[in-house]
Amino acid sequence: MAYEVAAPKYVRLAQTIQSRIEDGTYAPGTRVPSENQLVQAFGMSRPTVVRALELLKRDGWLESRQGFGTIVRGRLAVVEQKSRRGRETLEREESQTPGRLVAVDRVSVPARVASVLGLPKRAEVLMRRFLVEDEGEAVELVSSYFPAGLVDGTDLGSSEPLGAGIREHLEGRKKVRFDHVTERVSARLADAGEAALLGLPDGVPVLSVLVAAFDAAGQALQVSDVLLPADRQELEDTYRLN
Repeated sequence: MAYEVAAPKYVRLAQTIQSRIEDGTYAPGTRVPSENQLVQAFGMSRPTVVRALELLKRDGWLESRQGFGTIVRGRLAVVEQKSRRGRETLEREESQTPGRLVAVDRVSVPARVASVLGLPKRAEVLMRRFLVEDEGEAVELVSSYFPAGLVDGTDLGSSEPLGAGIREHLEGRKKVRFDHVTERVSARLADAGEAALLGLPDGVPVLSVLVAAFDAAGQALQVSDVLLPADRQELEDTYRLN
């Protein structure tokens, strides 16, 4: 039996504020109410309000400007953050991708994934781990995590490679709709299992791209931890100077 776990208060508050941004109550370019005003308006503690605002800033809905306070960025700012890495993760067909499915298991949610999914520590989620290869060389290790309530009625728990992208599969089976993606890039050392799968010698770090996919209401549908051998990566960006 799958149990639904209520999202933490700060996540629910963030979703409410995001909805007000989407319906124009908090228009792009304007200041959001102060922390004190939000505490009084929603009857929540200051730490809850602070965490909700930080979550919205991380996901691109709000930004802090010196001398102005917290400003609404709006949907466009979030949509512009979509990148090829996140899109590939959502649309990759396992059965057509060089590589192999190395694990499908129900696991305790990792801490950094739990915060995005709005789940408590040690909640159970489904993990699918796929190793992407290029001419026999491991180039990418993708660990995707799904809330238990989203797995029922899908093939996500199957040990066979999916014949469609995860986004297509979930939208067809669960009638959900993916709306936007956020990505967080960090560097760390791989653990022993990850290093073995990627064929990494001791001391070689990995780039971790945490890809979170949300629906229009801001509910996280999937979080994928994409590991890339750091010694084989180069990051480049081009942008205009105002």
